[in-house]
Amino acid sequence: MIKKELVTELTESEFLRVIDDRKVPLVIVDFFAEWCMPCMMMSPILESIAEKNPKIKFVRINVDDAQELANKYEVSSIPCIIFFKEGKEVDRVTGLVPEDVLREKVEDYLRLE
Repeated sequence: MIKKELVTELTESEFLRVIDDRKVPLVIVDFFAEWCMPCMMMSPILESIAEKNPKIKFVRINVDDAQELANKYEVSSIPCIIFFKEGKEVDRVTGLVPEDVLREKVEDYLRLE
């Protein structure tokens, strides 16, 4: 059995279509870079939360490949996790954060559903 990727890496052109998806209650975008050690440490945390929250869409954007997008959303530090609801940014977390902090934020947004 092939394991479904929990956090999908997007290109800049796919980004708007995904964050505008009204079928999902929340889209969480991880702005990262492959050379960024805190980003690498954040990856398994996001995957763990994604595994427990199938209703939420988790995606990643490589800032080296999508500099225009990173500038548009004023991503000046990575990792930068941005929460989108109906295409609009509703929250963000910058830097490496503990799993329980991120999980609590996700649960708060799900409770608002």
